[in-house]
Amino acid sequence: MSDITIIGLGAMGSALASAYLAKGMEVTVWNRSAERAAPLVAKGARLAENAAGAIDASTLILVSVLDYPAVRDILRPAAAHLEGRTLVNVTNGTPDQAREMAAWAQSRGAAYVDGAVMVTPELVSGPEAFLLYSGNSAAYHRQEATLAVLGSSTYVGEDPALASVYDLSLLSAMFGMFGGYLHAAALVRSEGIPAAEVTPMIMSLLNAMIELFPETAREIDSGEHPTPSSNNAMMATALRNVLDGSREQRVSTALMEPIWALFDRASKEGLGDRDISALVPLIYSPDGARA
Repeated sequence: MSDITIIGLGAMGSALASAYLAKGMEVTVWNRSAERAAPLVAKGARLAENAAGAIDASTLILVSVLDYPAVRDILRPAAAHLEGRTLVNVTNGTPDQAREMAAWAQSRGAAYVDGAVMVTPELVSGPEAFLLYSGNSAAYHRQEATLAVLGSSTYVGEDPALASVYDLSLLSAMFGMFGGYLHAAALVRSEGIPAAEVTPMIMSLLNAMIELFPETAREIDSGEHPTPSSNNAMMATALRNVLDGSREQRVSTALMEPIWALFDRASKEGLGDRDISALVPLIYSPDGARA
C-alpha cells in the first residue's frame, strides 16, 4: 500500500505528488494522459494502470483535476473501489458541487473531505503554502499530518461546502485586486508611462488600505456602519472620475463600471454618508436579496 494516491497530474497535482515524494513517502499516481506521470515515476512514484487501481493502492486518495465534471468522470467507473477510503478533493469548484460530491462519495462508503490549495503549484509545501479543508472531521483529523506536508492546513467545518466558500471568497479578493491593478496599468500606459513606474505607488496605497480591513470586518459583522472621513458618496464621485478619465484616455471601463455602480447605488439609497462596510448588505442579505 502507498501512503497516498494522487489522481490528476496537471501542474497542481504534479506539485502535490512531488511534495510527498520529496518527503520519502510512497506515492501512487494516475492521470488520464499517462505520459504526464513520467517525471514523477522517475522520482519514485508508482503509476497505477487505471483509476480503480490508483484507489486500491492507498486508503488516502487526493484528487486534483480541472473541475468537478472531470472528478465525476474519473471516479464514477471506479466507485465500487471507494469504500473505506478517505477521498480528499482539492479541485476548485462551487459550494453546491462540494455538497453533491460529498453525498455521492458517502453513498459509496468513502469519507469525503473537500479542500482548496491557496497557492500556485510552485509554492506547494513551502512556507507560504496554506490549504483549507471541510467535510468529514474524523477523516480530516486522521490524515491531518499527511495533509500538512503540503502546507499549513486549516479545517473550517463539517459542512463540505465551507472550504469552497472560503476559497471563492479569497479568490474574489485576489481577482478584484488584479482587476484594479490591470486597469491602473492600462491607464498609465495610455500616456506612455511604464507600469513599473507606478507599481510601487500602487503597492504602498494597497498596503495602507489593507490595514483598514479588520475594522471594516468588525463593522460588517456588527452591522454598524459609521460616518467616515471618506464616505460612499465621495467614493462614488471619485469612481465616476475614474470612468470619465478612462474614456478620455480610450481605456475600457469594463473592470471599473460595476464598482462605481455599487457605490452609486449606495448613495441613491441613503448610504452615501456611510463607510464601505454598508455596501455588503447591497450585495447579500440573509433574506435572499441581491444587488
